[in-house]
Amino acid sequence: MSSKFDPRRNYNETRKAIGYVPRSKATQKDYDRIGFTSGLEVHQQLNTREKLFCRCPAGIYQKADDYDAELIRHMRPTLSELGEYDGTALMEFKTRKKIIYRIKNQTACTYDVDDTPPFPLNREALEIAIELSLISKLNIVGEVHITRKQYLDGSIPTGFQRTAIIGVEGEMQLKNKKVKLIQLSLEEDACREVSDIGHVRVYRTDRLGMPLIETVTYPEFKNPDEVKEGADYIRFMNRSTGKVRTGIGSTRADVNVSCTGGTRIEIKGVAHTSWMPELTHNEVFRQWALLHIKEMLLERVKAPVEWKSSHKEVSAKEIGLKEDLIRALSQPSVKIYIINLPQYHGILSHFTQPGKMFADEFSDRLKVIACIEKPNMLHSEMPDDIAGKKVWAKVSSLLDSKEEDAQLIIWGDEDDIPTALETIEERCRMAFSGIPKETRKSLKDGTTIFERVLPGADRMYPDTDSAPIPLSDQRITEISQNLPVLVSERYAELTKWNVPEDTYTYILKNNLMPLIEKCQSDLGVEPRFTATLLAHTLKHIRGQHPAAPEFSFNKIYDLLGFLVNRKLDLAIARKMLYHLYQHPKMDFDSILVTMGFNEIPREEIIEKIPFLVKKYDQIKTSENSGAGVRWIMGHLSEKALGNMPLSELKEMILKEGMKD
Repeated sequence: MSSKFDPRRNYNETRKAIGYVPRSKATQKDYDRIGFTSGLEVHQQLNTREKLFCRCPAGIYQKADDYDAELIRHMRPTLSELGEYDGTALMEFKTRKKIIYRIKNQTACTYDVDDTPPFPLNREALEIAIELSLISKLNIVGEVHITRKQYLDGSIPTGFQRTAIIGVEGEMQLKNKKVKLIQLSLEEDACREVSDIGHVRVYRTDRLGMPLIETVTYPEFKNPDEVKEGADYIRFMNRSTGKVRTGIGSTRADVNVSCTGGTRIEIKGVAHTSWMPELTHNEVFRQWALLHIKEMLLERVKAPVEWKSSHKEVSAKEIGLKEDLIRALSQPSVKIYIINLPQYHGILSHFTQPGKMFADEFSDRLKVIACIEKPNMLHSEMPDDIAGKKVWAKVSSLLDSKEEDAQLIIWGDEDDIPTALETIEERCRMAFSGIPKETRKSLKDGTTIFERVLPGADRMYPDTDSAPIPLSDQRITEISQNLPVLVSERYAELTKWNVPEDTYTYILKNNLMPLIEKCQSDLGVEPRFTATLLAHTLKHIRGQHPAAPEFSFNKIYDLLGFLVNRKLDLAIARKMLYHLYQHPKMDFDSILVTMGFNEIPREEIIEKIPFLVKKYDQIKTSENSGAGVRWIMGHLSEKALGNMPLSELKEMILKEGMKD
């Protein structure tokens, strides 16, 4: 490699070459330029008493070290109905993973570990799925046919997930557009992962088999903000029934992203909709970068099918690695290989995502497919130059490299090296085609890493253990008579009530519209007040204090009812709520005592205003009338709070101050 080559500069130049812009500066023109397209698969746990295909209780969770037995399995792929293997299954088989399941008797049975056939489908879950399909304006199927979806990552002990389509071809109304829905399916949830290190992956089975719905949209989102809006809409719609689970892990979304000239990439298991804009923005530009890399390689290599890497086993001392690396790689079972990548000069340091370059595509796959934990690789275009120029000069000499080539140093257990070499060769060849079909895992910083090969249709086949379930028109009609209000209509109601827009997400996420309506109809409390009490005051309190298990949103109704009956001004509810949240069992009178509240006739407060206005006129040093109002409010607001509206008090002070 030329001594003048600067990987850092190359990273920045390629970043500029693909036209990358941070999301904060991106416009619709940027997304149109690269053809941003996205769709969603939103998974939501249903709040049922039992699991989907057995009678184990749903919603009971165990700690990672709380289990009664361990079960060990090794997964193997099976042929599809067409006599073909799914690519994902083959990749997982290549990893040679040992899967360990930690089982708790209370939450698992012989069905969960694939020792007995499934029980009949949970009817409670089926009816909730039908209700949610109707809300989404989907066409309900005449018969429910249960199929098997192959999963060889070990997340389901059977090696497949039972799933069934309930509704097809619906729609949802966003603020500025309609988005079509492909389908809604009912399926069983997978295990929870405890750890994944080397060739051992550990799961808990408490979540396994819990009823789950999957809502799938068409790829009609044209920018990252629309993706979040769509995910929020589906989440709010599901929660509007009051029949789904909430909390961490209860809602997860797979986000599909593509660009012009690319292919669908699936970002798996995004738990927070707030992450979606940054994730989809960076992912679509990662794909755009891969297409740029494809163009560069095709200019250099005229016959991609003949391209081939070369490799050689070496020792750490032979290539002059630093002492600390030599010690780490000195174990007898660890082998070190150097690899030459013809025509790859400048490709390894090519920008892909913020803080990431093309070389990371290799390292991520070595971790997942070859099961070699990071750090697992050095490359000749590392910005930090960890190995040093002398090392790369020696590596180039041993491999007989040319100036237009790039080099890697990899290491791992002797048994993993063949898979590692095959993985690198495969990923290099994929670069000539552009964007590999794969699923990726989301990270908090808005970037993604390789997770597995994208599954295909070959992993789906009928479930021979389950008979079709006919759905009667009469029952569907009965369910349709009691559907919750559409999310789009809820947006309209909140706007009509003049509720601040920054409260919408909190209100709809927690399904608080029925509570706001109840406070209005029963107590006469203005919706705007209840909405801000919930989504401003309570949200702030919950963020400042530990979760209070005994506190429920219904206590807000009780609190407002108490104030209405006592004829106290509702503004004091905000101060009372701080005490109520921390002490949910405390009665409201005791809270007032704790606050030092005294019930004072409003006339007694008002009669002090002239005296204070006169006193302020005697001591004031400014002509600012606002300062006088604030000074007088400071003297009276504590006594007035709960006894009269503070807005009315301020108005009377201003009126008194205008007198001669």
